[in-house]
Amino acid sequence: MNILGLHAERRTVALAAVLAATGLGLALLGLCHGASWSSPGRVFAALTGAERSVVITEWRLPRVTAGLVFGAALGLAGAIFQNLTRNPMGSPDVIGLDAGAYTGALVALTVLSGTSAQLAAGSVLGGLATAAAIYLLSFDRGFSGLRLVVIGIAVNAMVTAVNSWIVLRAELEVAIAAVGWSAGSLNGIGWPDLRIPFAVIAVLTALIASRAHAMHQAALGDAVAAATGVRLDRLRLLMVLAGVGCTATVTAVAGPIAFIALAAPQIGRRLTGAAGVPLLPAALTGAVLLQGADLLARMLLAPVALPVGVVSTAIGGCYLIWLLAKEVRRT
Repeated sequence: MNILGLHAERRTVALAAVLAATGLGLALLGLCHGASWSSPGRVFAALTGAERSVVITEWRLPRVTAGLVFGAALGLAGAIFQNLTRNPMGSPDVIGLDAGAYTGALVALTVLSGTSAQLAAGSVLGGLATAAAIYLLSFDRGFSGLRLVVIGIAVNAMVTAVNSWIVLRAELEVAIAAVGWSAGSLNGIGWPDLRIPFAVIAVLTALIASRAHAMHQAALGDAVAAATGVRLDRLRLLMVLAGVGCTATVTAVAGPIAFIALAAPQIGRRLTGAAGVPLLPAALTGAVLLQGADLLARMLLAPVALPVGVVSTAIGGCYLIWLLAKEVRRT
């Protein structure tokens, strides 16, 4: 390994340590903050079992854990699609996968009874169907990341229109629930809501980690990937399934949370200075961003907690404007 590569690896390890510490600090703050402030000592006592506190272990801890795990899952999904498209705009929320997962969940809510299993299955199927449509429409004598992003933006607009139509046609109570859910929120999440999603995300994360080296080779170019024995078609299919699975799993529980998948991978890449979009910094940055956004959502209008999607959209909108301006100047 040359000196530049060793330096980049050390920088990535140092950044990962800083991001992990920041995430844990925000998590501790999230466990302390609530209708009444709990001291860090009391939080540690509750976590270790020395003191019983239903508020900390059953109300705040599931929300904080969901913020970290879901943020990491969205960061990973964003890194996957930005590596595949080699475009910073190639994010699941920009190219319509979040909207597609929401469509599947809306069908489960309006046509079926809307149980947790139906919402999860509907979100995954909706995300996969949207991904397949985008891939087929953008495939023309080969794979083009830019073409996929442009067609994904158009598909996102069409699927969003379909979602609005479904909500307008739904019964009033269902429509109100669907609109509230579409904002993306961690409010009211408990341990029973998280067991299956956490298991799914753990399996997908293991799959993504096992293909991390091949993803890095593919990000350097098709020729480099082929020369090192990477089977690009199989890798792309596996990673698309894993990315859609991460996005749809989060959407099934918390609703579509925008811009975390867009911003986290690029922030992680710029901080590490690495080639391609590294997965670990993207996951840790996503965890920090979502946890920080949820903390802001709880504090801004306390004691009323805003949906975290409102805060992430406000912050992410500013980031998107900056990113678009940068891309326009580059071209």
